[in-house]
Amino acid sequence: MHSKSPTLYVVRHGRTPWNAEGRLQGQRDIPLEDFGRDQARGNGRLLKSILGPAEGFVFISSPLIRARETMELIRAEMSLPPQAYECDERIKEVCFGDWEGKTRRNLQQECPDLLADRDQDGWNFTPPKGESYAEMSQRIEAWLRNTCRDSIVVAHGGVMRILQVLVSDAPRQQATDLPAPQDQVMRIRGNSIEWLVQV
Repeated sequence: MHSKSPTLYVVRHGRTPWNAEGRLQGQRDIPLEDFGRDQARGNGRLLKSILGPAEGFVFISSPLIRARETMELIRAEMSLPPQAYECDERIKEVCFGDWEGKTRRNLQQECPDLLADRDQDGWNFTPPKGESYAEMSQRIEAWLRNTCRDSIVVAHGGVMRILQVLVSDAPRQQATDLPAPQDQVMRIRGNSIEWLVQV
């Protein structure tokens, strides 16, 4: 991204029951839990304190329900019509294929060799019937290239981690370990990333 790139405020959806249980969600459509709704509202208050009504901003969400619900709660906290936003398929979570719904403990029991491969190279590893971060990064990069207006974006942990690699040259091999908190906002300006924390 160059110096005239738009400013992006990227939010991860709030916590779901599967997050709380340590299950890989991928593209399964899991709704928020109450704690996650509180996280979303907190991010909405944070954005309102920084941007006010966010005039001129585009609001973009992943089409998965946990992201859409987070976006609608954010917009409500910003005193904006909850459903006035766009969805973009390209910022869906990574597809974990056969691993969706499983915990790390499940995978250690069922396929320890594959899990070790992912731990060694989280960027290029592809779960059975799933998608690698390398593959996912192509759709994220295409979306990023076409984003030319200041935006508030609600997406997923995998999306936020790939954005850190694409924008700030974070190491690809450690991509799966990069931060993606659900109660902070990631602000991208040019090649810099800042984390904004709820008060």
